[in-house]
Amino acid sequence: MPKQHHYSANIVWTGNQGIGTSGYRAYSRNHEIKMGSKPLIHASSDPAFRGDPDLHNPEELFLASLSSCHMLWFLHLCSVEGVVVLEYEDRATGIMEENNDGSGRFVRVRLHPTVHVKEERMISKVDSIHSKANKMCFIANSCNFPIEHKSTTKIKDYD
Repeated sequence: MPKQHHYSANIVWTGNQGIGTSGYRAYSRNHEIKMGSKPLIHASSDPAFRGDPDLHNPEELFLASLSSCHMLWFLHLCSVEGVVVLEYEDRATGIMEENNDGSGRFVRVRLHPTVHVKEERMISKVDSIHSKANKMCFIANSCNFPIEHKSTTKIKDYD
């Protein structure tokens, strides 16, 4: 039997403007995401769906989860394979398609990590480690669309 890990999140809608959901434009999409004693996340829907553009939305958080999970696996595998990563930054992008009925789904995510390694000899291992990280990532394994990678690897220059 596989080992199970359990997670919980408390979502509280804060968008009642006095008349609840009496009409599509009558309420705010703002809400709070609470997870234990961690910092509160103020969120909303995407501005395309009447959300607050200054707050995180579920689509952005989903994309961030994929990017973060991949990075954590990548760093772990690099440490195991002797690749010393000194900096890592990802500018992840995703495409969500909305259907005529308002439903939708992500159809593609592309990670664009820029990795700075300690030595030139380490660069040759990075692409295969990205592939392994993608196969190990819990979030990517839960998706039904491709997670692509377009990585850049550099040697960290201390000059």
